[in-house]
Amino acid sequence: MTSAAERRTRVGMPAAESGHPAAAVNGARRAVPPVPPAWPGTPTPLGARFRVGPDGVAGTNFALWAAGAEAVRLCLFDEGGRETRIPLTELTHEIWHGFVPGVMPGQRYGYRVDGRWDPWTGARWNPAKLLLDPYARAVDGDFTLPPEVYGHVRDWPEQYVADTVRDERDSAPHVPKGVVVHDDDDWSDDRRPKTPWADSVIYELHVKGFTRLHPDIPEELRGTYAGLAHPAAVEHLVRLGVTAVELLPVHQFAHEDHLLRRGLANYWGYNSIGYFAPHAAYAASGTTGQQVGEFKRMVRALHAAGIEVILDVVYNHTAEAGELGPTLSLKGIDNRGYYRLQDDARRYADYTGCGNTLHVVQPQVLRLITDSLRYWVTEMGVDGFRFDLAAALARSMHDVDMLSPFLAVIAQDPVLRRVKLIAEPWDIGSGGYQVGAFPPLWTEWNDRYRDTVRDFWRHALPDVREMGYRLSGSSDLYAWGGRRPYASVNFVTAHDGFTLRDLVSYQDKHNRDNGESNRDGTNDNRSWNCGAEGETADEGVRALRRRQLRNLLTTLLLSTGVPMLVAGDELGRTQGGNNNAYCQDNGISWLDWSLLDDPEWRPLFDLTSRLIALRHRHPVLRRRAFFSGRAHSADGLRDLAWFTARGAEMTEGDWYAPAATLGMYLSGRDIPGRDERGAPVLDDSFLAVLHAGDRPTGFVLPGAPWAETYEVVVDTSREEQTGAPGTVHPAGTEITVPARSVLLLRVG
Repeated sequence: MTSAAERRTRVGMPAAESGHPAAAVNGARRAVPPVPPAWPGTPTPLGARFRVGPDGVAGTNFALWAAGAEAVRLCLFDEGGRETRIPLTELTHEIWHGFVPGVMPGQRYGYRVDGRWDPWTGARWNPAKLLLDPYARAVDGDFTLPPEVYGHVRDWPEQYVADTVRDERDSAPHVPKGVVVHDDDDWSDDRRPKTPWADSVIYELHVKGFTRLHPDIPEELRGTYAGLAHPAAVEHLVRLGVTAVELLPVHQFAHEDHLLRRGLANYWGYNSIGYFAPHAAYAASGTTGQQVGEFKRMVRALHAAGIEVILDVVYNHTAEAGELGPTLSLKGIDNRGYYRLQDDARRYADYTGCGNTLHVVQPQVLRLITDSLRYWVTEMGVDGFRFDLAAALARSMHDVDMLSPFLAVIAQDPVLRRVKLIAEPWDIGSGGYQVGAFPPLWTEWNDRYRDTVRDFWRHALPDVREMGYRLSGSSDLYAWGGRRPYASVNFVTAHDGFTLRDLVSYQDKHNRDNGESNRDGTNDNRSWNCGAEGETADEGVRALRRRQLRNLLTTLLLSTGVPMLVAGDELGRTQGGNNNAYCQDNGISWLDWSLLDDPEWRPLFDLTSRLIALRHRHPVLRRRAFFSGRAHSADGLRDLAWFTARGAEMTEGDWYAPAATLGMYLSGRDIPGRDERGAPVLDDSFLAVLHAGDRPTGFVLPGAPWAETYEVVVDTSREEQTGAPGTVHPAGTEITVPARSVLLLRVG
């Protein structure tokens, strides 16, 4: 039996009489040969920067912020993995720095940072762990997460204090290294598309999944940045007509231990660990700096095709998880400086569901994020960012605050305020749901649009008010503070959830391949399987599903706001009912290009590209200002009007009643603003009739002053959509709208 004091020392708790960290588990360290000291160097810029000094000496300056550290050693690795340790003895404003002559681009490196081990106060320094430079511009190798990469002893018998016992085993053989990169590209030959927000059509894709099975891309390039830059990949994007790709995370990321133990991997990449480094596994050309040039060539190829590049970025948390997670970078550099800790500083504040939350209020953390963002814009050529769980970044001390340091810095930054900024406007913490609350400059993923459109087409809306708001730009959410309709990024599907085809094929999720007994993924799918669960040979069900896909895509692309498509939805891609395929790096997630040649699914691509082209031609479908709903001329014609199936304008009571049919009139003569030469913007007018009922319905076409004739442009009840003029109907006549369909009619 041990005494209480002996027990505290044994498990790593502070000894009562000394306050010093307790004993750690035994482990051998390799002897380090003596090396010459580094030159003083400079504390800025942070990271590893190769340079040739005025005296002609070439080398690399290393600078690392580690405020509470007692010592920092730079570790250089040769091709055989042999390590050379160089103490950084210069300390300026909490930044350890030194210049090492002769260190050239391609050099692999990391840091060992020493200090107190006292998890009860948040101090988790452990010099046995090799740490990735937060500013590393390239990363060579992958994280495999054996026990050696944890700062604490994972198998300590007393589990309730397991994270408090320091592990002395060397992690260097098991972790990737940063790479010195020399970047002298000035982008003078690149032309950014600079597509206005209102004209944008976003296409969310995964670098690997989009290209991995493409038959016209060389095998060695599939699944890589070079594969996405290949003419065959770019051609599809151009034919479809999208203006921007939104890439799922391409920052260097790590795979979670629980996935690796199940033989799976983090496919989506929402587990960042290197905010400056393109994920090395997506590079065909090499991982000792070549990935940087390959990423840039991809951006240039997309820009040349008129397509912007938006990155999905994860600055709310890192791959180091909570107190039981690995020690890979920030946790070992300065745990208390980088992460939000609870009052019990041994524990992490978790607003993300991933174990930790970056402490963005801290100046150095804010600097890390904004330095990273500017780097990707100025040196990697990207055009904007979608911020994962952006509400977590907007928290001040605890609450979400739209005057928070992060949002204030972005608003005044001369680089960042000019690029596209998209918020995922929620996190999992208290008060984290912030749809409609982000300030001007920001657009937002509008999940209320997603839910409303899904509910309408499965005929589950209690009334049609929500549908009216969502179709016309969500003015109830965004018409404040100078915000415009394009503040709403409209989507029906995203990477997270069912694909569009699965949305009309599955009532329930089917996630057993994820290894979590189908517990993961949302149960709130708002889906309808059209009468059969999953794949079926019933042609009636299959035809209805294809019609529902056409309805959903047509609704999305006719709505005011910025539409976002998910790669493969235009081809009828399926994940077999998996609504949380984050760990499926295989055919479940990869885009099946054979669908493009399948006569069952090719018409869906043709319709999607036709609708996008229609949107590009007609400014009335991509307005830059909200509708007023008021008459601007003596004839009483308004810029927006709503009609019932009787051909009458909707009354207040109509909005509060359930309805399967809704008519939306868009006037092309009342578009606010002027074109580039100052002339008024004029366009055709349109009537869109959306009918979610399971039987055909009559619809009376409104007469004067709205129109004299109506020409059918799109009819989603038809499998094929031709470019020839459609049927023309006189105003005032009653037409038949097929069951579950959208009619778009041009006004004459």
